[in-house]
Amino acid sequence: MADQSFVFSLFLIFTGAAVLASIALYTKQPLLVAYIVLGALLGPYGYSLISDLSLIQDTSHIGIIFLLFLLGLDMQPSHLVAMLKKASSVAAGSSIAFFSLGFSVSWLFGFTHTESIVIGLSMMFSSTIIGIKLLPTTVLHHRHVGELVVGLLLLQDIIAIVVLILIYANQGSNEAGTLEMIKPLIAMPVLTYLAFKAIKYIILPLIQRFDKFHEYIFLLAIGWCLGMAEAAQLVGLSAEMGAFIAGVSLASSPISQYIATHLKPLRDFFLILFFFSIGASFNLGLIPDIVLPAVVLALVVVTLKPLIFRFFLMRIKEDSAMSWEVGFRLGQTSEFSLLIAYLAASSSMIGINASHIIQATAILTFLLSSYIVLFNFPSPIAIKDELRRD
Repeated sequence: MADQSFVFSLFLIFTGAAVLASIALYTKQPLLVAYIVLGALLGPYGYSLISDLSLIQDTSHIGIIFLLFLLGLDMQPSHLVAMLKKASSVAAGSSIAFFSLGFSVSWLFGFTHTESIVIGLSMMFSSTIIGIKLLPTTVLHHRHVGELVVGLLLLQDIIAIVVLILIYANQGSNEAGTLEMIKPLIAMPVLTYLAFKAIKYIILPLIQRFDKFHEYIFLLAIGWCLGMAEAAQLVGLSAEMGAFIAGVSLASSPISQYIATHLKPLRDFFLILFFFSIGASFNLGLIPDIVLPAVVLALVVVTLKPLIFRFFLMRIKEDSAMSWEVGFRLGQTSEFSLLIAYLAASSSMIGINASHIIQATAILTFLLSSYIVLFNFPSPIAIKDELRRD
């Protein structure tokens, strides 16, 4: 994509987003809906005003990386470790339940055994973006809700990495597959240890020496975030997990909240591109073939995920109201679901219809879940004034 066409694409995306966002606010609709609809309208399966999505999709991924970095900046390491231990049984039990539901529904619709397994796997995960973007961080009650949501999402990320490694291994030799499975298990604690050492002996001394130069602090934070994201990918983890480790390692520093405040606009810029790319990459021509199973799967997800999460959360002594709220905030499928669909289709594990059912289910659950949360629970972008919490 030439520079000029990329600039023109950005013009179309952000001007269109401003127009549709204005309409959404006037009609009391979530802004996320406007971005996804805009992608469907302007993308290659709509009016084709933006036909090459590769650069947009690559760029939009930075938004997810910044989102996880900012999330890590709000998490004290000791609280995070305690919450991960507490939530492990919830993550394991709910993942098995979600897989069973996805497999059963897709099997009943006549998909092959392998396709049903892949669809079931894609149902196991909840959206990091939806879960975190709609979560208040400054209200005391929601700090505990946030810790539960974050703990569950991180454990799901670990499970998702294992699933993706298994799909990758299916394309190569068994020896390579075994090595690829072991590497992230070793790499994660090593990378975390090195991150905390780098903060102590490199990053914090630099910040203390040059703290009067705000531009330098901004650049150092971005460089640390993206550097850790790249390091995580090199050792077999996800870029998002590397960014989160980068954030957590800085969380105890007094500069962490300054960095978080100044990076939020940059994060939002890239997240608009992410939601646009979701809508733009979906083949609208396949809707007649996949609409029924996709709608059924989406309704199963948004209806039963909150119930299942509530069941497992109450078993670890969380109260009913908080368990419901966490369940509804995690009541959708995930960006990992989209990645599983793309990867499994490219390796011919599943057909094009199965891949698009996973994608359609993800889009529908993103939309339905956003509506449920924005109209019923506190959120930074809630439609009702009384529910808007930053």
